[in-house]
Amino acid sequence: MKLALKRLSLLASTALAALVFSTPAMALEKFKIGYLRVMDDAQAMAAYEAGLYKKYGLDVELIEFKSGTDLIKAIVGGQLDSGVFGFTNAVAWASKGADLKVVSGAQLGYHAIVAREDAHINKVADLKGKNLASQAEGSTADVVLKGVVFRDAGLKPDDVNVLGVSPQVAVQSLVGKRVDAAFLFEPQARIAQLIAPVKQIYEIGEVWPFPCMVVITSGETLKNRRAAVWKSLDAQRDAIELLKKKPAEAAKLIAGYFIAEPTLKTLKHGEMLREDVIRDAIKSQTFNAKLNDKEQNRMQEIADILQAQGSLKTKDGKPFEVRSIVDLSWQKDRKL
Repeated sequence: MKLALKRLSLLASTALAALVFSTPAMALEKFKIGYLRVMDDAQAMAAYEAGLYKKYGLDVELIEFKSGTDLIKAIVGGQLDSGVFGFTNAVAWASKGADLKVVSGAQLGYHAIVAREDAHINKVADLKGKNLASQAEGSTADVVLKGVVFRDAGLKPDDVNVLGVSPQVAVQSLVGKRVDAAFLFEPQARIAQLIAPVKQIYEIGEVWPFPCMVVITSGETLKNRRAAVWKSLDAQRDAIELLKKKPAEAAKLIAGYFIAEPTLKTLKHGEMLREDVIRDAIKSQTFNAKLNDKEQNRMQEIADILQAQGSLKTKDGKPFEVRSIVDLSWQKDRKL
């Protein structure tokens, strides 16, 4: 009797194992994430390349945008589930009634001013009357440049000829001598200094740190697909840990996003491996999925600058409350 029971038990276990291994893998949930090709968005790229979204059950389509304005339009229009970009676009749209939510942090602003060595620019004040390549008008970079960097240097926005272009075009403009200086993210700031006769004269993160990039979704997506949004944030949090603790490993995953060829021809260091360039750029960044009170206050300062400039208008004329579009339930649940 005991032998028969053992045989039955063995047969049952074998049948169960066969059933488990013959069952199709659980389908991944589709999720669309928008990003900009700058180091500030490295966690979105690294999470994709490292398979971290799949680890959390998401089949992510990573979609590149040329500007935060285009990205926010896609979120508002329902073409994207979330995106990593500057929050000023979300503030501007939310003030007009768009239902948007900032759900996590991403990166604290690294923006460097690099100037051509032959332009005789040694400090921000020297930019007066010069041509400066920066981001599109109304972007977080543009607002901080005109509302903080110029202000602190005693410059008015129209004292400098600011050209709103992509970071890649800004670097090309420096090389081609079409501009005297540029206000750049990484890795473009680093690449510019390696391939062109330019020098860094300023970096805002050293004097006025602020949450440049955040993760934004629509209120509707957060309501109807909260679990999926949280899975995407879990994946990006893991990617941030990879970037912080293993920058060389992370660089191998994302270097191709920024430098097409295996090596970069530099002015003073010969051919450099693109992974080495991107590794150093990663190290210069401060990635953090958490948004603390200090950072939210800084976001409010930037919104106030937008409103003072006339770029942001509320229906009742009152100051826009940034915390009205911040939902930190994910970071509270994860005890960040």
